[in-house]
Amino acid sequence: MDQLQYGLTGAALGVVFLQILRISVPYVLTSVGAVFSERGGVVNLALEGLMLAGAFGAAAGQHVSGSVLGGMAGALLLGLLVALLFAFITVTLKADQIVAGIAVNILVMGATRFGLVLLYGSSINSPRIPGLRAASLFLDPLFLAALVSVAAGYWILYHTPYGLRLRATGEDAATADSAGINVQGMRYSGVLVSGLLGALGGAFLVFQQHTFTDNMTAGRGYIALAAMIIGRWNPLGAALASLFFAAAESLEIWTQGGWIPSQLLQIIPYVVTLLVLAGFMGHSAAPREAGVPFYKNRRSE
Repeated sequence: MDQLQYGLTGAALGVVFLQILRISVPYVLTSVGAVFSERGGVVNLALEGLMLAGAFGAAAGQHVSGSVLGGMAGALLLGLLVALLFAFITVTLKADQIVAGIAVNILVMGATRFGLVLLYGSSINSPRIPGLRAASLFLDPLFLAALVSVAAGYWILYHTPYGLRLRATGEDAATADSAGINVQGMRYSGVLVSGLLGALGGAFLVFQQHTFTDNMTAGRGYIALAAMIIGRWNPLGAALASLFFAAAESLEIWTQGGWIPSQLLQIIPYVVTLLVLAGFMGHSAAPREAGVPFYKNRRSE
């Protein structure tokens, strides 16, 4: 009897662990992308829009092409386009990055809603798609992509000339420019990496749910941003923080159906995000020039 009980407990823990890993995938992908953007000096509040664009692109791409590759291509294309727009506004036009990020999120939310009506005649959801069928989570290409993004992101940032240049533009853009680094090009590249990874995070949501629904990211982009901050602008730290937030979301799912009102349970991940973020903000140091526009001739003025 005791062995049976231990077996059931072990099986339940295994299910919870797999659920946490599954929930963490979009957070990990998007937060690692945010590290690249902010290490280059661009505060990327547009993560929500990047994820939402990727989710819509994945649903539309698979629906039109009938293949997962078509869905992936659609996600990456829309994520890249939105990232390019955000980079143009913030890096080239030097608009306020916080305001621009919020504006892009609102724009994408409205554009995807319009796309639903235009393509499917519904402002709520798209038709069902097959999604990405994998024998297990550990064989899911997007789960593997999340793992690779953490390891590769850390290696690129801290062990390659590109990573050194990107970090230099976020710490002291004027000095980086005087050393011959193309500051605008580096900042564009960081934002584009965040766009591609954020789009993959959105695609994972769609492939798991088999449909795109209006505003289906539901604040996950902001939680990914918090994971990046708590992770101290480091891919490994961002991934660990993503697992923590995934555990909070898993707790909300497992406690549903009890005596606690469901509306209260649904805010658990966001309350945890606020509390943890408030505790870590004083202990984390952002790249020195994150959010600061770069003017090439500033020193000579």
